[in-house]
Amino acid sequence: MNSVSKTVLTLGLISSLLGCGQDTVERAPQSVASNEVDALGFTPASSFTKAKQASVLEFLPFEDTEDFDQSKRGFIAKIPGLQVKNKEGNVIWDTQAYEFISDAAPSTVNPSLWRQTKLNNLHGLYQISENIYQIRGFDLANMTIIKGKTGWIIVDPLTTEETAKVAINLVNEKLGKRPVSAILFTHSHIDHFGGALGIVSHDELAQRPIPIVAPAGFMEEATSENVVAGMAMGRRSMFMYGKRLPKSERGHVGSGLGKEPAFGSFSILEPNLVISEATEKHVIDGVDFEFQVVSGSEAPSEFTFYLPQFKAWCGAEMVSRNMHNLYTLRGAKVRDALKWSGYINDAITIAKQSDLYFGSHHWPIWGSEMIVDFLKSQRDTYKYIHDQSVRMLNAGYTPNEIAEELELPPTLAKNFSNRGYYGTVKHNAKAVYQGYLGWYDGNPAHLDPLPPEQSAVKYVELMGGAEQVITKAQTAFDQGEYRWVAELLNHLVFAEPNNEQAKELLAKSYDQLGYQSESGPWRDVYLTGAYELRHGAPDQGVNIAMMKGVLREAPVENFFISMAARLIGPEAFDEDYKINITFTDLNENYVLWIENAVLHHKQAPAVSDANATLKVTHELFLNMAIGEAGIKDTLFSDDLEVEGSKLDLVNFFRLFDKPKGIFNIVEP
Repeated sequence: MNSVSKTVLTLGLISSLLGCGQDTVERAPQSVASNEVDALGFTPASSFTKAKQASVLEFLPFEDTEDFDQSKRGFIAKIPGLQVKNKEGNVIWDTQAYEFISDAAPSTVNPSLWRQTKLNNLHGLYQISENIYQIRGFDLANMTIIKGKTGWIIVDPLTTEETAKVAINLVNEKLGKRPVSAILFTHSHIDHFGGALGIVSHDELAQRPIPIVAPAGFMEEATSENVVAGMAMGRRSMFMYGKRLPKSERGHVGSGLGKEPAFGSFSILEPNLVISEATEKHVIDGVDFEFQVVSGSEAPSEFTFYLPQFKAWCGAEMVSRNMHNLYTLRGAKVRDALKWSGYINDAITIAKQSDLYFGSHHWPIWGSEMIVDFLKSQRDTYKYIHDQSVRMLNAGYTPNEIAEELELPPTLAKNFSNRGYYGTVKHNAKAVYQGYLGWYDGNPAHLDPLPPEQSAVKYVELMGGAEQVITKAQTAFDQGEYRWVAELLNHLVFAEPNNEQAKELLAKSYDQLGYQSESGPWRDVYLTGAYELRHGAPDQGVNIAMMKGVLREAPVENFFISMAARLIGPEAFDEDYKINITFTDLNENYVLWIENAVLHHKQAPAVSDANATLKVTHELFLNMAIGEAGIKDTLFSDDLEVEGSKLDLVNFFRLFDKPKGIFNIVEP
């Protein structure tokens, strides 16, 4: 194969298999000035925003400090000024960046969210029972450490290898060094398994196998989530988690569920003890476990467990000290509120026996009566949102109307553990509607509307032109009608994306909406929108290489499913390529073919009528897909060979889209 063909082939593979674009994530500025308009353009809180914050202080029982007492209970040690770096020396976790969160809430942060961020700011090693410890605040999630007969039983080893390694080192330093005797993954989200190889290596596991425990479906869900729509989800995650924002009183303060996700090296271990029955009992390193499978609640694969010897119940992420998402703003399948509520109801029987609740996020609860009250409140929050949303949709209410009308009863609304720090009543109500009725609200005008760029031009023209729109928007802004300003100016920005006056006034309205938001993700979405109106979309996308440890364990077929979703249909109308891809080290062959502008695949022996056969090792395939294997690595590699028409192979790969994950959101 000549060097030109091999070069084009390599680039085609990298782009097609995962659709990866730029391979680094733009880092958010870490500090800003606190003048009237700060260094990034964020404006002060308006009088209307200040009044909104004051009303929150009046409504909620801020005099209740029990959460602070519980979150500090059992404190052993922390690492002052904790910063965790990756192998390149970049900081991936920084508690110093959040040191501004103290004292009373500033006018630019909802007081309820500020309270939650202060609680999530507490970090360190805690003893929560005689033989149970937690690491909190070293990552988005918690790591729980249970003292077994021979070693540490680790529950949810954080998001990254780097943060997990620092955490386990602190455990061994303060509690005495012990081997890891078991690892439990409570569910299939990466912040609960991604740090696995930071606490134990493959070599250690080869020498001393240990139980790796997870719910049924864990590997499939953990390795497949985000693969097909991963580029879009990654871009939207920048908004949801405020990745481009400074950490400041006018920027990112926290996600409600924790501070933020850590972005380092992700890994995964395949379970050797799978919990598949609704309830199962096992003894792990001398400790009795009673598992409850709750898959389909917060995660598609999840369990909780009870420790009868310690009268302690782990709720995983089925419950947490905030309202969770029925729909997550980064994009995901809608979760079943009714099933979720039912699982919590089932857990109440177990909780009545428990003296301790602990979870995958936030701080524990002690005392069976308080635990049961907490569970009932969480149960009824999800069921109330479900039942009332269904009642109203059956009465003909649309998603927006339901979201506007629905309020939790005071007994639930004034409970801090039910507040919308992560999920919200509004977007969860819309999720219930979506789950039953989908995107269409029944109004014929919404069946086939014009796309935003076309309708925006007509709206602006109808309103008398850009100058008139800005005048009306400024009047509304001066009256504190920020939601209306956002709706109005969004049309103008999509009609005239170079209208700087419109963009700045829209950004100012997003500032105020962000400051007023109780939800961490809502705040980050609004403020990221303001940031991008002022500074533009990012130049760089998701770093696919961070996922190598997880993608290595992903079924090969996932790559081809993703690849099919990147085929540029119109360019394949008349194409009928057939390609063999042979993994020489796995002794597996996949046949890929295009028919009716659709890419199909199947695992089967190589077919003789293929246009070409690509022979490659799984490791090189993965390295190429994530961009770690450069052109030189593949040009002269013995791990890649092509048989048949090299030109057909190159033309085949040219048919696939190469998304970069940096598309515009707040501008056309």
